[in-house]
Amino acid sequence: MRVLATITLLVLPAVAADVIVRRDGPVFRVAGLGTTEPAGGWSAVFQVHVGPQDLPPVMGTYVTEGSEVVFKPRFPVSDTVDCRVVAGGTTIVFPGKASSTEPSAHVRRVFPTAWKIPANQLKFYAEFSAPMEKGQAWERIRLKNSVGETVDLAFLEIEQELWDREGKRLTLLFDPGRIKRGVLPREQTGAALRAGETYTLIIDQEYRDAEGVPMKQGYFKVFQVEPEDRAFIDPAKWEVRIPRAGTRDSLAIAFGESIDGPLAQRLISVEGVAGAVELGAFEALWRFVPEKPWEAKEYKILVDTALEDLAGNRVGRPFDVDVFERITVRTDRRVVTLPFRVPRK
Repeated sequence: MRVLATITLLVLPAVAADVIVRRDGPVFRVAGLGTTEPAGGWSAVFQVHVGPQDLPPVMGTYVTEGSEVVFKPRFPVSDTVDCRVVAGGTTIVFPGKASSTEPSAHVRRVFPTAWKIPANQLKFYAEFSAPMEKGQAWERIRLKNSVGETVDLAFLEIEQELWDREGKRLTLLFDPGRIKRGVLPREQTGAALRAGETYTLIIDQEYRDAEGVPMKQGYFKVFQVEPEDRAFIDPAKWEVRIPRAGTRDSLAIAFGESIDGPLAQRLISVEGVAGAVELGAFEALWRFVPEKPWEAKEYKILVDTALEDLAGNRVGRPFDVDVFERITVRTDRRVVTLPFRVPRK
């Protein structure tokens, strides 16, 4: 059984007698800074830092509550890691607590689940079983080629990692500068992935969860790289498999290629019908199971044009178009509809 560490309310006086810093559960409070926000904002006089000295402060929002200025981090700061608060020119250190929890977090899966992907693959999604600690992705995640060499700067290592609201799904973007044709990074460094080669995505076991505990086990995904995909998504080419009236059989769409799984779960729906979405065949198959039996009538499948395939090509719009090529088909519509009729029994 996993025992969660309890955050104890700490009250530490700063060097200046009139400034008091507190860590109050998930927020940080400072008294003695006044209630009038400085011209440069509260961040100019009140910052929270996690990790090495050269890292930027934690992102979040500031509010005033009575005589206190309260900082609410955008992502929770685990009480098992050291953090420091700089307020009014004074630094207060809150040491991380030792955790008594047993390792349990693990990588549930990585999208795409396919083992063959295009050379211009745009992103990976790493889904974890528990909320994870922020700020360690570029230390714990590596991409290696077939001879075991690390692919340098394969991903776009942005300062603010791309997590979902629960802190369980991390989006890893391949550097677009090494995907788009005719731009300097690709010309100088080359593409991160090369067709015909095999690569391994590695997520270290030392990746820590939100409680500061390393994962139960590491993860690796071996995949082969196919030629680049520069074609836009065309829903008119999809195969729609229609269910029978009076049943809750699934409505199915065969895309003919693997699609961005998390986007397909959100951006394809049936107008006016509640139900659950399932993906199969390496995200090349979309299924919709309604909450109530189908009626014998007309329905509409709604497809948001922000839907992407593995290479970032959207509905009616390729991700990358060579400057010498002519775009013959393009749509600026927000939603594409695919009507279908459920026949009577």
